Amino acid sequence: MTGGVSAAARELAARLSALFERDVEIVPRLNDAQRRLLGANDRLWSGLPDAFGLLSDGAAPAGESRIVELIGDGRGVGAVGSEARMSQALQETRWAIRSAFCSYQYACEERRQLAFEVGELSVQLTEELVAAGWSEADARDADVHELAASGPR
Repeated sequence: MTGGVSAAARELAARLSALFERDVEIVPRLNDAQRRLLGANDRLWSGLPDAFGLLSDGAAPAGESRIVELIGDGRGVGAVGSEARMSQALQETRWAIRSAFCSYQYACEERRQLAFEVGELSVQLTEELVAAGWSEADARDADVHELAASGPR
């Protein structure tokens, strides 16, 4: 740090610091949506090849799935209502996938917009610090949390 830190630079750093905190809040939502999406997809697919007789060589283990269970029930005698239960299970899985995908897409878009704001403010902060006598490399490497917390000089 070769130059001072102006009030404008501290303000820009504070805004960047707040954006970084927002990013920290978005990441768990992305991870949760991805986990839900993968889980719903696994529920949809798990065991289906064996249920339809596609893996007759036994090379792949049968999975556990409510849908596979319903397919098995539908093959038996007296399978009243199995089609309705199968339809319901498929619909629930469809909506779980859709909901998780929408959550993931929303969080990605929020993060994309956040990245744009971070880029814009980073350029402004670098310009402000260089104008105050910092080298460009030092300005780019500045710790925004530290700058935001620094007092007037």
